[in-house]
Amino acid sequence: MKKFYRILGGIILLILIALTGASFYMLNYSIEAPTNGYASQWRKLHIDYPQLRDWLDSVKNNNRLGDTTITLANGLRGHAFYLRNDSAQGKSAICIHGYGNNALGMMQIAYIYNKVMKMNVVLPDLHAHGKSEGNDIQMGWKDRLDVEQWIPIAEKMFRKSGRKSKMVIHGISMGAATTMNISGDTTPDYVRCFIEDCGYTSVWDEFGNQLKAEFNLPEFPLLYTTSALCRLRYGWSFGEASSLKQVAKCSKPMLFIHGDTDNFVPSGMVYPLFNAKPQPKELWITKGTAHAKSYKDYPEEYSRRVAALVGRSFR
Repeated sequence: MKKFYRILGGIILLILIALTGASFYMLNYSIEAPTNGYASQWRKLHIDYPQLRDWLDSVKNNNRLGDTTITLANGLRGHAFYLRNDSAQGKSAICIHGYGNNALGMMQIAYIYNKVMKMNVVLPDLHAHGKSEGNDIQMGWKDRLDVEQWIPIAEKMFRKSGRKSKMVIHGISMGAATTMNISGDTTPDYVRCFIEDCGYTSVWDEFGNQLKAEFNLPEFPLLYTTSALCRLRYGWSFGEASSLKQVAKCSKPMLFIHGDTDNFVPSGMVYPLFNAKPQPKELWITKGTAHAKSYKDYPEEYSRRVAALVGRSFR
């Protein structure tokens, strides 16, 4: 009997060691991954959006893309690019990029606001992306706190005497999760509306989906142990990082956008998000569109829908 318990104890110990190692691997794989550089992002913009090449080249060659930094509440440096428009009259947009990307990954959306709608734009680099400091990707949860610091700074940067400041927050993928997470917090009155493009219901749901899709593994036990490890190392868990719970507290207008062939953030996630959000709200499902490709596939309709929601919200 003693031999049996020794063998059983040894097996349990091996399982715990393997599970701990797997948890560290998953955490490293998911939120400690390297992010893209600016040069590669410029190239990708030119390839994906040939219709924007002249504007992109003009912005770059005429030094229209400013940049600035702030010290975040966590003591690290946060970086953002910005674009001014002399006709903005106090209207601005904060555009939030996705996982592993950087601020330049939202230049196609900045085009809508800055060129088409004649607004000022701020494009933050999220934690550990671009020129913003940090070693871990925050998956839009703690990122919301960083962007909430950018909101009053952007308003002050673009304030127009005699005009009411008006702002929209627009994110794609992890940036959409950030946007939804912000929407559930208290925001200034001048933040009039939100646009989320292919965001996930929660970090737990998204990582669970990827665990199944990439490794054919169930949530238990690895997702539980990795979430616990994330809390120990970074102060937050996958379950608490819930865009679904945050949108349920949002009373301002929101446009939900999702491609119906999105497998990275499954298309089905948008429906519980949309249902959880109180009115006013709108939903647009783009046909035949993969992850984060709605503007690429439908640039004119995308621009029209964005302009319509913002126009109504800015009245």
